[in-house]
Amino acid sequence: MRIKIRHETHYVLEQAARRAMQYLRLTPRNDRNQRVGNWSISGPEKLTQWLDGFGNVVHFASEHTDHNDLKIVVEGEVETKETNGVLPLDDGLPPGMFMRPTPLIKCDEVLGAFSDELKGIIEKDGELSFLHALMAALADEVTYESGQSTVACSATEVFERKKGVCQDFAHLFIAGCHRQNIPTRYVSGYITNGAGDPASHAWAESYVSGLGWVSFDPANRQCATESYVRLAVAYDYATAAPIIGVRTGGQGEQMNVNVQVDQVQVQS
Repeated sequence: MRIKIRHETHYVLEQAARRAMQYLRLTPRNDRNQRVGNWSISGPEKLTQWLDGFGNVVHFASEHTDHNDLKIVVEGEVETKETNGVLPLDDGLPPGMFMRPTPLIKCDEVLGAFSDELKGIIEKDGELSFLHALMAALADEVTYESGQSTVACSATEVFERKKGVCQDFAHLFIAGCHRQNIPTRYVSGYITNGAGDPASHAWAESYVSGLGWVSFDPANRQCATESYVRLAVAYDYATAAPIIGVRTGGQGEQMNVNVQVDQVQVQS
């Protein structure tokens, strides 16, 4: 599937900022499952690109002049393949590194007990069956609802409220998998359709021995399809966030985000 993406983030300040610095994880990954073409980033006066420790493309953006508004626009096309949610067995990252606990994906006894109710499936039918069961159980237990959480909410907080959005479902799934010692990581990206905002999205990938990384999207109760575009992988939202930044000065910020994700019809 060929997917066209335009992601615009516009900051407006009542009082001018003197400088701003941002880390941008807004360039999709090139791998055997997706190929990136004609991708561009515009906005800040200076951009420096590198790969982070997870293999994500990161840009350091800096603005050193006084400004009341700042606009970042990324756009391009990505061609994806249908792989039933399975990624290459070896992507250069040791699976064990994705057992690291963070405050956002810490598993308490309540969430742990929820995961433990399903662990018998591992011995009976294997890890893959457990992962599908956990995805379905979370989709049944937690309601997708905007405005009930923030990006700073942990998996345990969301599980207590039983309401959240895509990054919350991903955090819950990661925590439940870690409880059973299954390496699992956070994925940020885009989707052409699905729960909530049909554009920016988040899901998880678990490592299954002998198979590879398998994607699970509990917010939509499905594995990733060719409708998904991967931006970044990391431990959690905080380490995979599309934009993180600081500025000197500036008051009264208003941020507007517009994301368009469309399938491109290819003429035969």
